[in-house]
Amino acid sequence: MVTGEFWWGRRVFLTGHTGFKGSWMSRVLLNMGAELTGYSLLAPTQPNLFSMAGLEGNIKSIIGDIRDFEKLNDAVKKSSPEIIIHMAAQPIVRESYKDPRYTYEANVMGTVNILECIRHCESVKSFVNVTTDKVYHNREWCWGYREDDSLNGYDPYSNSKSCSELVTSSYKNSFFGDGKTAVSTARAGNVIGGGDFAPDRIIPDCIRAVMKKEPIVVRNPHSTRPYQHVLEPVFAYLMIAEKQYEEPGKYAGSYNVGPDDCDCLTTGELADVFCSAWGGGAKWENKWRGGPHEANFLKLDCSKIRKTFGWRPRWHIAKAVAKTCEWSKAWLAGKDAAAAMDCQIKEYMRGE
Repeated sequence: MVTGEFWWGRRVFLTGHTGFKGSWMSRVLLNMGAELTGYSLLAPTQPNLFSMAGLEGNIKSIIGDIRDFEKLNDAVKKSSPEIIIHMAAQPIVRESYKDPRYTYEANVMGTVNILECIRHCESVKSFVNVTTDKVYHNREWCWGYREDDSLNGYDPYSNSKSCSELVTSSYKNSFFGDGKTAVSTARAGNVIGGGDFAPDRIIPDCIRAVMKKEPIVVRNPHSTRPYQHVLEPVFAYLMIAEKQYEEPGKYAGSYNVGPDDCDCLTTGELADVFCSAWGGGAKWENKWRGGPHEANFLKLDCSKIRKTFGWRPRWHIAKAVAKTCEWSKAWLAGKDAAAAMDCQIKEYMRGE
């Protein structure tokens, strides 16, 4: 797994640091003593985890657009990072139907821009591009997709991430073949956790509903997805970045990051788990309202990351949902959100 000693004082550049997953990543890196520079747009929601997590004054935070190459390149040069983790993206499927051009600009040209920065920055030794499980050509198979399966996401978001994978592969082959910079991509499934306020995500929708004392509206209760707590992929990304930094020729590549088969649930089953964990008479209703195409079944085969690193998920879905509810109730009670994050990070690292 991740070793705190490696990250102490390590210069890290993180794109997308103001988002939900980026805020958890930033908090983990801050706790491990990394010298962190974040580059991102303003936090995408209100409220937002980045503000709650107490990160603004504790890391170097640069507000900028990943599409702005000149500003991004200047930020990379000035921070002289050893490791870059690329998480900046337009991450919502339904939003990609509303604004496909922006989605492609952010997710494809954003990847080109960060790789172009790396090409001209000799300090970078390890790069991880965070994509998604939706990069695969989804045939609605009952078995999981492997890293060498075809990439061809259906909707603009998924397809833009497939393109991001191809861009990364091309740059790796064309410019990083000497091994001085190790390059990997990581394809994670759906994540849950405290502090996610994004629209069109099942757990945030659940929390918004129970806050209003309303039934939870589930728009597609029969779609199956791999769900995992946000700390699972965050630590997997750091593990990949660390190991390929130390042995680039051995570990650089593409990795699926997903839960065990028992944690691949339908949306309705996940809503059941949430209602049980939250208590207080929480319930959900099936109210299909139509909308653009979304996959019904999607699962990852994570044999590669398990065999390569001995990696295993630590928190199964019941615990992941319980931890999400725990954080959310602490926040609603006016407790310190950053302290609640740190407590869960420590529990996760201890394997509790």
